[in-house]
Amino acid sequence: MEPYRKEHIMHNKNYISVGIDVGSAFSFMTILVPDETVILKPFKITHNNKDSLERAVSEIKKAEELYSLESRTFLESTGIYHFPLFCYLVDCGFNASIINPIITHSTKNGNIRKVKNDKIDSKGIAKLGLSKDIPVSQFPAKLVLELRSLTRKYYDLTDERSAHINKLKGDLHTVFPQYLDVFCDVTGKTSTMILRQYGTPDKILRGHKKTMIEKISKASRKGLAKASERYEKLCAAANAAKTFGCQIDSIYFNIFLTLDLVEKLDSALDSILNRIRQLITFNKNEKFIQQIKLLNTIPGVGFLTAVTIMCEIGDFSAFRNPKQLFAYFGLDPEVNESGKFVGTQLHMSKRGSRIARRAIFAVALASIRTKRNGEGINPYLRKYYELKSGQKPKMVAIGAVMHKVCNIVFAVLRDEKAFELRSPEEHCKQYQRPALAAA
Repeated sequence: MEPYRKEHIMHNKNYISVGIDVGSAFSFMTILVPDETVILKPFKITHNNKDSLERAVSEIKKAEELYSLESRTFLESTGIYHFPLFCYLVDCGFNASIINPIITHSTKNGNIRKVKNDKIDSKGIAKLGLSKDIPVSQFPAKLVLELRSLTRKYYDLTDERSAHINKLKGDLHTVFPQYLDVFCDVTGKTSTMILRQYGTPDKILRGHKKTMIEKISKASRKGLAKASERYEKLCAAANAAKTFGCQIDSIYFNIFLTLDLVEKLDSALDSILNRIRQLITFNKNEKFIQQIKLLNTIPGVGFLTAVTIMCEIGDFSAFRNPKQLFAYFGLDPEVNESGKFVGTQLHMSKRGSRIARRAIFAVALASIRTKRNGEGINPYLRKYYELKSGQKPKMVAIGAVMHKVCNIVFAVLRDEKAFELRSPEEHCKQYQRPALAAA
């Protein structure tokens, strides 16, 4: 498969346009010649029927021979359903492309009558294929798909883990509300040990003091003095729970089940990370892997974040400037203007990858954090954030930092050089020198 890239169709020669409206079990295909004449009325392709698939291939080849023209096949992106059909057509030797559903939806209100069905949609997709400069996408490379599926699964499991932790806190707030003041991380090693071995306020109060302190010290990897202090707080919380707390045995049972689920999810997350590292090690000479390593040099970008951003980008050569990357992530503002009205409350379009926005947001937060000595992870972004947050709400300021992060990502990948921390003044001088030399 060719690596993922965006391209605009160039009309340097005529071709037959094949439009396919993809469904989960079947699709509809329509074939048009360059003058938009329909030469094959909407034809139903059943995905699990070999004869139906072969007939679709035969119809395309027959049209190519009849008109002595090459064909281009266009499928609307449908999440996952278009993948098998796309691969089948490419394996059969056809030039297949994917159209963003936002583009196809924009053409469905062209008639006065409101008619919407799969047959008409397939014809509309075929007409779009004949349009000039229609933006399409090619299928991602296998390595990109491998890593993308792993990173997206990682974030799915992370969200599931967070949901279970919130449920755990809710259960503890019902039966043992004071426990949450003792342990800020209820799934940490020390907290998990206490909940598994003691669990209820009564068992904590009946536990042997010296033994519990030693266990707390071992689990937290701190001295006996700190462990003893934690033990006293735990006993005070247990005594308070006997006065203020609803003792329901089934909730304690649910707490144990939730701990098991969180433990299994942690194991699954570790497995995914190991699999990602294996793929990167095995393909270490690929350009895509080198780009991941370049992103990893940016302050605030960790290993998983670098992999995630590159997987969502796919083929970087599709982007010519930072604004395209910004819009691809869905971080561009929605423009709302009509006549003399100019909207002032603008929001992110959020039309791009949700996972990519999440990764860029994490990088922005990490970039404006400070070290123990008070210095920022990225002092220039930290200063920029402080300036913006003094004028705008904090989330708006973080959005501005995300824009800067996108600029940095683009520059690192464009120049194919590791990140270098420079002030804005130094950055401007560096790009002024070539201009002055040329003059």
